[in-house]
Amino acid sequence: MIQFQRLEEKLAKMAEIFRQTQAENKSLLQQIERLKAESKETSQRQNTLEHEIQTLRREREEVRSRVERLLEQVEALTNQDSAG
Repeated sequence: MIQFQRLEEKLAKMAEIFRQTQAENKSLLQQIERLKAESKETSQRQNTLEHEIQTLRREREEVRSRVERLLEQVEALTNQDSAG
């Protein structure tokens, strides 16, 4: 009879451990899904920011080019005024 009680206790403990493990697994799976979603959002945001950086660099080069042309025109006009 005592052995049967011990067996029942062990089975009850195992059942409790199994329930805890299942709860932990469920929690971990939810955490994994949340982290996957966050990772996807971060990746999308990073791609957006990289695109914005490329656009801004292109625009900066265009502005630099325009400013250089304007400076050349101003210099040419200044040289004409000095020569004339």
